[in-house]
Parts: sequence; structure tokens; C-alpha cells
Amino acid sequence: MRAIKLLIGAVGCAAVALGALWLLQGVGALHIRPILCFADCAPVQGASTSWAVAGLLLAACGTIAIIYAARR
Repeated sequence: MRAIKLLIGAVGCAAVALGALWLLQGVGALHIRPILCFADCAPVQGASTSWAVAGLLLAACGTIAIIYAARR
């Protein structure tokens, strides 16, 4: 059971980091150039409400996973 909680906590940390990235990109506070493109690769211009909401939800779920994993 301890290994499962450790795995849940690690996934939660990754979810919080990715959610924060999506949130910052969604509100327009962070701009990252595309790294690998297979077709017409154009960077996203401006803020995106859908990415901000998705990032907020993913970060919240990751926080819940970390809290669950930290409980005894």
C-alpha cells in the first residue's frame, strides 16, 4: 500500500507541474516556443481560457492526489 501511495504522490506532483504550465500558458503569462513539429508549426498567440481551465483542474487533481498520498 505504501508503494501505491508513493506512486500516486509522484503522479500528483507531475500533474501539478503540468497543470501549472498549462495554466500559465492559458492566461498568457508564459510563452514557450514549440520544440518538435511534424507539420505547419505555429506558436499559439494570446491567452486561451480553455487551457487555463484545463490547467487549473489538472493542478487541483494533482494537489488532491498529493494530499491523499501524504495521509496515513
